[in-house]
Amino acid sequence: MFKSTTNKPTVLKIAVAATFTAALMVSPLAVAQEHEHGKEKLDAAASKSVTGEVVDLMCYIDHNAAGDKHSACGNKCIKGGGPVGIVENGKAYLVVGEHKPINDERAESCGKTITVKGKIAERGGIAMLENAEVVKK
Repeated sequence: MFKSTTNKPTVLKIAVAATFTAALMVSPLAVAQEHEHGKEKLDAAASKSVTGEVVDLMCYIDHNAAGDKHSACGNKCIKGGGPVGIVENGKAYLVVGEHKPINDERAESCGKTITVKGKIAERGGIAMLENAEVVKK
């Protein structure tokens, strides 16, 4: 029915297979490298400074707890692993480091107004400030 030629690989077939294999092996490494060094690649459009009150997001969202009256409780909740937030003009942001919580660094700031700079990401009604760094005045 079909006449096949020899099944010996040609130079072109070997070159295409080697190139494809190399591309498959290198592409995850390139993505991982970019992901790990994303903080360095923040451009001016993606980076934003937010000035507001540091809050424990659980209590803030559940019963609008904020301010001096809630700072001791919020400090305890943040140290216990509760999500850290910052509220600027009524808008709350989840504040995280480089894909990790920054509770230890921000717990003492609960109830205080600070300025934080980082990459803004929003999805499904939730806003997050990632790679957050406190702006020193």
